[in-house]
Formats: sequence, C-alpha cells, structure tokens
Amino acid sequence: MGAVNSELEELFQDKKRVRNPLVPIGAFMTAGVLTAGLISFRQGNSRLGQKLMRARVVVQGATVALMVGTAYYYGEKF
Repeated sequence: MGAVNSELEELFQDKKRVRNPLVPIGAFMTAGVLTAGLISFRQGNSRLGQKLMRARVVVQGATVALMVGTAYYYGEKF
C-alpha cells in the first residue's frame, strides 16, 4: 500500500506542478478577485464589484489558456 501512495505522489509531483506551475497561481488569483468582488457587492459598491467581476473573467481566461497551452505542449511529448 505504501508503494502505491509513493507512486501516486511521484506522479502528481512530476507531472502536474512541473508542467503547470502557473495554473495554481491563476486559480488562487481567480478566487481572490471573485471574493473581493462579492465583498464589494455586499458592501453596496456595485461599480467596483462589476470591475472586479470583469477582472475575474480575464484572470480565469488566462488560467484556462495556460492549461490548454501546456496540455497541447506536453501532449505531443508524452
């Protein structure tokens, strides 16, 4: 059972983080902008909230583009 866990850890460490180091950063940025936007809406600042929601879409799009780009790049090699 220990060998299976170490193989899974090795697989995830070698493939996911090395290939997509910026995707987790993009995901956290998306979540942060979303949270800030929701807080702005709750406080009644709809103009700032709307700008933050637009920024969230841009950050989320960049994250998806990174995922697709790295999948395409590494898909041919492995």
